[in-house]
Amino acid sequence: MERRTIRIAMNGVTGRMGYRQHLVRSVLALREQGGLDLGDGTVLWPEPVLVGRREAALRAIAEQHGLEHVSTDLTAVLADPKVEVYFDAQVTAAREGAVRRAVAAGKHVYCEKPTALDFPSALELARLAAAAGVKHGVVQDKLFLPGLVKLRRLAESGFFGRVLSVRGEFGYWVFEGDRQPAQRPSWNYRAQDGGGIVADMFPHWDYLLHELFGRVRTVQALTRTHVGRRWDEEGRPYEATAEDAAYGIFELEGGAVAQINSSWAVRVHRDELVEIQVDGTHGSAVAGLRSCRIQPRGSTPRPVWDPDVPSAGSFRAQWQEVPDDGPVANGFKAQWELFLRHVVRDEPWRWDLVAGARGVQLASLGLRSCAEGRRLPVPEVVL
Repeated sequence: MERRTIRIAMNGVTGRMGYRQHLVRSVLALREQGGLDLGDGTVLWPEPVLVGRREAALRAIAEQHGLEHVSTDLTAVLADPKVEVYFDAQVTAAREGAVRRAVAAGKHVYCEKPTALDFPSALELARLAAAAGVKHGVVQDKLFLPGLVKLRRLAESGFFGRVLSVRGEFGYWVFEGDRQPAQRPSWNYRAQDGGGIVADMFPHWDYLLHELFGRVRTVQALTRTHVGRRWDEEGRPYEATAEDAAYGIFELEGGAVAQINSSWAVRVHRDELVEIQVDGTHGSAVAGLRSCRIQPRGSTPRPVWDPDVPSAGSFRAQWQEVPDDGPVANGFKAQWELFLRHVVRDEPWRWDLVAGARGVQLASLGLRSCAEGRRLPVPEVVL
């Protein structure tokens, strides 16, 4: 087989998500399996160039994983003709400027979401990339998780009939940082640094709802900063200026209603950190990150509510598990594979910067909805 190297500038790999999911579990995992087999006698070999501000941290990662290329000079990296792809997993506030520079340098771009701090900037990134003729993509990892792959399979098969409603619960308790270290970086709780759970999670809800059930037509949201005092990475107290919980109602194309709660101030009493229930005329399903359970119309029991008599049996036992349809790869890695095929072989790809802008738009409208206390229309995003 012929080996074809593709050099990828990876900016933000010293952060939790950039390191664990994108570098280790995606790009390095591709190398561990011998590269990406393109099916035509060619194996694509990803060669990461680690980019960031902290050279010592970058070199430590490179040494740990046997990597050669490290740089704190983004300008020089983008000027290197051997670098074909720029990937960005930095803090949100730094992403837009770096992606603009990568597009201007003619690099294909793949980045985390949100793509920018506001909708006009996110849409402009998509326009710039289209004008430059570079390929571009945005991470939409939850579409590739086993539980949601099963949910998509049910939706595409017509299992639900007419979808009536979607209910989602996401979240967990993020420690304040005084007694136990916080599981999320402190900038997540500072609005001035691009923090807040709306900017973090509403883009996820946008692409999930859009792809599985229909475009979001209206949004109404209520946000709260439930935990107002936290401690940063150096143990210093600070006041949280960004919301840590959001309660959203989304009207979907076709008439279904989605209600999704997102919170970093909730203790988990669910089977998984994310659970989505879909109810339709022909059946219902509850999907998590890995599992999916169904209750078809033909086997739906007749519940009887009687406060004076204990419920007979378990409601959960009345649902049946959807089996795995073969092995499912890490969701981040699966999307990386598709993007690299798109870059090298021009294979189909739809999770682009326009989709990223749509997620930023929903987050912006969600925050505005809360500020104005009203439901807002969500216009269709076009370049």
